[in-house]
Amino acid sequence: MGISKTQIFTEQQNELAQFFKVLGHPARVAILQHISKQNSCICNDLVEEIGLAQATISQHLKELKSIGLLKGEVEGKSMCYCINVERWNMLQNELNSFFNTTKSNCC
Repeated sequence: MGISKTQIFTEQQNELAQFFKVLGHPARVAILQHISKQNSCICNDLVEEIGLAQATISQHLKELKSIGLLKGEVEGKSMCYCINVERWNMLQNELNSFFNTTKSNCC
């Protein structure tokens, strides 16, 4: 496998690529959609809502936390998750900037 040349790209390009990589799984999109519709942090209902095993959900949550889109707090024996609004807004701004500066000058 080749060596990644991420250092030749801007910080913004690398960060957007990482977001796209993590968001490239439908389960993670479903998790974000479910959590973003809640009024408070959610704990154990993701397994029932998404229909995947607890271990699989945990791995997806870990990936979403790694890019900062989720915050998690320990509540008793459970971990509760909610959207990290600051990071969520930053991603929205980055994507808007990315799409708004793209020219549609193709044939």
